[in-house]
Parts: sequence; structure tokens; C-alpha cells
Amino acid sequence: MQLLQRWRSDFTLAYVLAHEVGHHVQNQLGIIKQTSELRKKLSVTDYNRVSVAKELQADYFAGLFAYYLKEKGYLEAGDIEEAMNVASTIGDDRIQEMARRNVYVDSFTHGSSEQIKEAFELGFKYHDINHSMKFFDDL
Repeated sequence: MQLLQRWRSDFTLAYVLAHEVGHHVQNQLGIIKQTSELRKKLSVTDYNRVSVAKELQADYFAGLFAYYLKEKGYLEAGDIEEAMNVASTIGDDRIQEMARRNVYVDSFTHGSSEQIKEAFELGFKYHDINHSMKFFDDL
């Protein structure tokens, strides 16, 4: 809710909801189950990498959704920039910096601000499900 209070706009809400719907899509595809099973088998650090991939895929799906909003004529000037501004504030790196802690990449569970922005942009660019699997390539 803090995110929505800080970035009061219709597209911020759409972005956050699209990310969460992305998790629903992952559930329907069996990705949530597969990644959850890995939690028991991997170290915390290795599982964090899986978690980052899962979160970035949800951001990719949010970008895909934004593409379809654009195609339907629902995006307004500045909406994509708004999404990028939101993404730049919600990365694990930014959250750790705001908490005045050292940035520790191995503790990331959602990805850096730059990774989140890139995932959204890729979803907007490719707007297909095939490219969304790239986040799991290095695991």
C-alpha cells in the first residue's frame, strides 16, 4: 500500500495488479509449484535466485499487459515512464539502500530496480510467453 500512496495514479495500480496477475499466470503454468519445491532442495542464496527469476517473470507479464493496454488505446502519455519510476523504487537494492543497509545481492528476492525495469520493458517489447522463460535460463 505504501507504493500506491507514494505513486497515486491509475497506471501504478494497473502495474501492481498486473504483476500480481502475473503470479496467478505462473500458478496456472505450474511455475509456482515448481519453484516452491526447490525451496526444500536449495540453499537460501540459491533459492533467492529462483525467487528473483519468478518475480522478474511477473514483471515481464506486467509489461506484456501494458503492451496490450497500449494496443487497445488505454495508455496515456507518461504511463510507461510512471511504471519505470515505480520500478526504480521497488528493487531490492533500493529497499536495502533506503533501510541504510549495505546492498547484498545474494539476499535479493525480487531483483534490483534495473532488473525489474528491464523485465517490464522486455514484456512490453516481446509481449509473448516464450520470452518470459528467459529469467530461469541461468538457474
